[in-house]
Amino acid sequence: MKRFEIVPNFSEGRRQDVIEALCRCYREQPGSILLDYEFDADHNRCVLTAVGSADALIDATLAACRIAREKIDLNHHEGGHPRMGALDVLPFLPLEDATMEDAVAAARMLGQRLWDELRIPVYFYEEASLGRKRLLPEIRKGNFEGLREAVKTDPSRRPDIGGPDLHETFGASVIGARKPLVAFNVYLQSLDMEIAKAIAKAVRESSGGLRNVRAIAIDTTAQGTVQVSMNLVDVEQTPIFRAYEFVAAEAAHYGAAVSHAEIVGLVPLSAMLAVAERSLRLRGFYDQQVLEVRLAREEKA
Repeated sequence: MKRFEIVPNFSEGRRQDVIEALCRCYREQPGSILLDYEFDADHNRCVLTAVGSADALIDATLAACRIAREKIDLNHHEGGHPRMGALDVLPFLPLEDATMEDAVAAARMLGQRLWDELRIPVYFYEEASLGRKRLLPEIRKGNFEGLREAVKTDPSRRPDIGGPDLHETFGASVIGARKPLVAFNVYLQSLDMEIAKAIAKAVRESSGGLRNVRAIAIDTTAQGTVQVSMNLVDVEQTPIFRAYEFVAAEAAHYGAAVSHAEIVGLVPLSAMLAVAERSLRLRGFYDQQVLEVRLAREEKA
């Protein structure tokens, strides 16, 4: 059986009962395993990680979207994270014997069923794009409110499936296939959002910063900090430590310091080993020196 990882991002980070109901769809679906979930009130967003067969994950997602369609109204949604749908984005990541082509097929199947069964318009991104490869920020430009108006006059902004208008409360979902990314947030000892915005602009690739980095500033002043929120879309090319060091150096330039950092969701072991090698100045270290990795290999053999 081919297995996949999915990372559904729902636009709800404050109501615990709704978050639990969404998670339950992935826990209770045969063939699906919910590995992790995290939510944040400032972002007003929850990020789930599940693995399983394509059919199981699609069925679980459809069940979760029925709840999201009932419980999440983007007309009354506020939060620091960009969003255009109650299920905002969901990528398929191939595991084990699955290929990227398999992940694309699963993404396309989910997109079609979201429209056929729930009348949720869908955009495809990354490897699942129809025609020219499209990235999430390009599709989501303007958020729910801006996109809702744009689709009325600009055919290029309309959904790939369904529409042409967005769902009046749910919005639209972006479904795709991609390699793993790391969601990495750095908090600054500052209450100045202009500093966070300047650093986010400096670090993100689209502004001339680090390759494979997407970044925005998030207002977390209620916690006594401001946040630079990053997606590291290829940690083999741009590792976590490089993004951290860049943000720390920029913060120092503005007279600020790093308070702490966090990783949202799951992260590949290789990415954390790269951080360990950098921090400890290790030479010749490899993954089979990790006890749990060696045990897993022996047990599999």
